[in-house]
Amino acid sequence: MPRDTVILECTEARAEGKSPSRYMTDRNMKLKQGRLEKKKYNPSLRRHTLHREIKK
Repeated sequence: MPRDTVILECTEARAEGKSPSRYMTDRNMKLKQGRLEKKKYNPSLRRHTLHREIKK
């Protein structure tokens, strides 16, 4: 199966001392080899922040 489920975690929340938000998504392993990065909404910070893939 070329698709893999990944977890995205906020990169800015820990620096500000708040709990990081996490999102689950999937990606195509054949097309995206590196770590996935997306701008997603963080409810604790009340703004869109950069979320990066973390290891399971």
